[in-house]
Amino acid sequence: MKLYFRYFMIQLRSQMQYKVSFFFTLLGQLLTSFSAFLGIFFLMQRFHAVEGFTMNEVMLCFAAVLMAFSTAECFARGFDRFAPMLGNGEFDRIMVRPRGLILQVLGSKIEFTRLGRFFQALVMFCVIIPTCGVVWTWDKILTLVLMILGGTVVFTGLFIIYASVCFFTTEGLEFMNIFTDGGRQFGAYPFSIYGDGILRFCTFVVPLALCQYYPLLYLTGRVDTFGYALLPLLSAVFLIPCLLLWKLGIHHYKSTGS
Repeated sequence: MKLYFRYFMIQLRSQMQYKVSFFFTLLGQLLTSFSAFLGIFFLMQRFHAVEGFTMNEVMLCFAAVLMAFSTAECFARGFDRFAPMLGNGEFDRIMVRPRGLILQVLGSKIEFTRLGRFFQALVMFCVIIPTCGVVWTWDKILTLVLMILGGTVVFTGLFIIYASVCFFTTEGLEFMNIFTDGGRQFGAYPFSIYGDGILRFCTFVVPLALCQYYPLLYLTGRVDTFGYALLPLLSAVFLIPCLLLWKLGIHHYKSTGS
């Protein structure tokens, strides 16, 4: 952790060298995700409910997914930008250093401007939490925290898969955006509205529903089983195949010679 903290401070000082550019980029990230918020807002103003979920409940769901995605994108950006690292020989330098590869990739790129989306989600929570009708007992607070943490783990795992695939393709594959950016977009609504097939896929393959739909049922009082609140903990299991694919990619890797 001490080494990662040094990476953290180096990246922060580097990006703050151009403060105006930094804050404008952060503002741009906020406004981009704000347009998605407006789309949901106007839709819910017109139809009032989706699959029985009210506007405030949908917004609560959206804020949780957006915060999880922005946190993962900020701190796991090194995996999202892994393809250029392979092409320019930077990964060769990482491999000869006496530190863990994952730690070095994580520390190679921390994109603080992505926290613009995080701040939007935080503002949404401040507005929605008092008005969504949820009685915020300790178990409901724990449920919301686990939703955010579990979502961060799943999105981080998806970034690791993206980086692992680059070992075999050299270039990044854009189809992975279906699961990363697409997961953020689809996660703006409870996954049940997309049909049973999508819900099963997001439960057993890419377990975003474990961090979004099922805990939301408990959070909004649709189910009383406390186990629904703990389902985001299972998202940690998703990291196992992600890390296995990463190790397989390293075993397959051949130096570019750069």
